[in-house]
Amino acid sequence: MTSSVDLSIRLRRADFNRALAEADLNAIGPILAPDAVLVTGTDSAVIAGRKAQLLAWKREFNAPERTIYTRTPETVVASPVEPIALEHGRWEGVAAGSGQFLASGSYTAKWRQTGAYWVIEAEIYLTLA
Repeated sequence: MTSSVDLSIRLRRADFNRALAEADLNAIGPILAPDAVLVTGTDSAVIAGRKAQLLAWKREFNAPERTIYTRTPETVVASPVEPIALEHGRWEGVAAGSGQFLASGSYTAKWRQTGAYWVIEAEIYLTLA
């Protein structure tokens, strides 16, 4: 079970990264649980709910100097007793126009399987550079 969970979550993360790079709100929505929570890396702002996160991404996508964020999973740990998993990895942000490095750090995401798909329930970020 663990290897299929690992692969499924890594594929969903790749979809999420692609949606961020392409500024595709319609692709982001289904990857987030309705009550998904995100805690930002620098100021620990809490963005609660899919709708709030989509609004935040919409603002980011429309910013004059947009940042493209990429999350790279390092480990995925699946629960043996519930349809949940934790993803740990590194993130980075680069300027959309120039690709200039802006920030990076670590993150953890909690995923839950709902039907055939895995959705993000919570993410917490730590800015390290």
